[in-house]
Amino acid sequence: MTISDEISIIANKLANEGKTPTVALIKSQLSQTTPLPQIIAVLKHWQHEPTFIQSKQQDKALAASTKQTPENETIKLLINQAILPLQDEIEQLKQQLNQLLQRQQSTK
Repeated sequence: MTISDEISIIANKLANEGKTPTVALIKSQLSQTTPLPQIIAVLKHWQHEPTFIQSKQQDKALAASTKQTPENETIKLLINQAILPLQDEIEQLKQQLNQLLQRQQSTK
């Protein structure tokens, strides 16, 4: 990915968030040091493209990493098994909190 692509991607992400892309905001998010004139030059020609938020190289890498392989399925299964007890515990804590809040409100 070129630095110009990275600047455009950051500008698009900022615009998608409702923020105005500024040199300072973009400079703070760049992965490498870039001269201000280069950032300014890209911003002068930049036009908001809401869907351009990652490079084609990143798209390919993401697609390759999310392929359904037996290893990925096993990992997903293990993660889900590890998360289930935590989700149950959170539900129990929510119920306890609600009970405590109800008791507190009834004593007022």
